[in-house]
Amino acid sequence: MELMAPVGSKDAFKAALMAGADAVYLGGKLFGARRLAENFTEAELGTAIRLAHKNGVKAYVTVNTLIKEKELQSVFTYLEYLESIKCDAVIIQDRGLLRVLRENFSLPIHASTQMGIHSVPGVLWAEKNSIQRVILSENFN
Repeated sequence: MELMAPVGSKDAFKAALMAGADAVYLGGKLFGARRLAENFTEAELGTAIRLAHKNGVKAYVTVNTLIKEKELQSVFTYLEYLESIKCDAVIIQDRGLLRVLRENFSLPIHASTQMGIHSVPGVLWAEKNSIQRVILSENFN
């Protein structure tokens, strides 16, 4: 079992580390569904991930918005950065982004609750599509 904590700010990140979380999930300033959270700049993401790893904690980064065609180059550049700072996985919503990730990156992929997977067939679809973890939406059947 893995104790994973949401960390929408530097203070929440520090608290999760001090409380013994096994993993954290955090978002950058772009492509995150929690737009009202403080979130992290790219430099802060790199620092947070290094600190998490130094403490034996995994760090998953949310890229869980629907990506518009005009955002493809920006999200591609962002994913290159996330791969370079060795985030442990990206948490995504957009099924089109899934293809981009599978074809161009070695980042592990987790399905966000926003992907709407809530059944065994959905989980089996995720597994077939190289998704390593599903964060279930409500009413799992």
